[in-house]
Amino acid sequence: DQAMLDYDGTPSKSKLGANAVLGVSMAVARAAADEVGLPLWRYLGGEQAQVLPTPLKNIINGGAHADSGLEIQEFMVVPHGFDSFSEALRAGAETFHSLKKLLQEAGHATGVGDEGGFAPHLSTNEEALSFVARAVEAAGYRPGEQISIALDCAASEFYDKKEVVYTFDKKPVDAAGLVKIYSDYCAKYPIVSIEDGMDENDWDGWKVQTETQGGSVQLVGDDLFVTNTERVQMGIDRGVANAILIKVNQIGSVTETLDTIRLGALHGYASIISHRSGETADTFIADLAVATNAGQIKTGSASRSERIAKYNQLLRIEEQLGDAAVYA
Repeated sequence: DQAMLDYDGTPSKSKLGANAVLGVSMAVARAAADEVGLPLWRYLGGEQAQVLPTPLKNIINGGAHADSGLEIQEFMVVPHGFDSFSEALRAGAETFHSLKKLLQEAGHATGVGDEGGFAPHLSTNEEALSFVARAVEAAGYRPGEQISIALDCAASEFYDKKEVVYTFDKKPVDAAGLVKIYSDYCAKYPIVSIEDGMDENDWDGWKVQTETQGGSVQLVGDDLFVTNTERVQMGIDRGVANAILIKVNQIGSVTETLDTIRLGALHGYASIISHRSGETADTFIADLAVATNAGQIKTGSASRSERIAKYNQLLRIEEQLGDAAVYA
């Protein structure tokens, strides 16, 4: 990785191209693992790699991921109250299918969006939250105790930089007003994580949200941090967010990805290993999640083969670990 970074010599990898660098970086990591006869997760993580991540499963798609009319991009279920990854995965899948039945009964379409979640036309963001909460109960699970909710707001998509205002439920609202909406949601629904609740450059808004919710909710920077140590350091210095979304193709090499996870961990920031909306069937991130003991993964819903591929790989790793497997 360092040889490629030195040869390229640009901050954005514009000479070699970040996608080309990343493809080589991942291929070399796999080749090195094969050379020493280890599975990729063990090669990257060593003897300490044993934690299977809690999946944040995107079951309703909105925002840029679907033509549903909702500002919030992802409504996710978080099956944390289980003894093993495989049990949690099953519970998430059952919730996904109970949601489909509820949506059908209410007369909504059940086609899926980019990340495999349903994309119904709903009138408000809270209506989507209500469907998710009811789906958890309909699947036979206890909201907040066994399965909680996570949001990816992708607020940069509904922020007007000129007017310095957000549009939420099709109405203008400032950062403080948006934080109040999120807080009201958290009081009413078992929400444990909010990703990109503010625009990527609205540092003041992030500060308000972190001071208001940072002690009780996971606040995740994706567009804010872009898996970049410089951006993460800015967040640390300003005291905003408390978790980092980790996407290997945002930064462009496996080594830099590990550097970002390490920097966050040193300052108490959780890491969530993540797919992209435009995915392939490659399963590298499943191995990366276990290798780094990150404890959380975002890789889509319980549908679409490029999403299921990662879950299947995690099931294989759980089997390989046997009794040593720990579910986060």
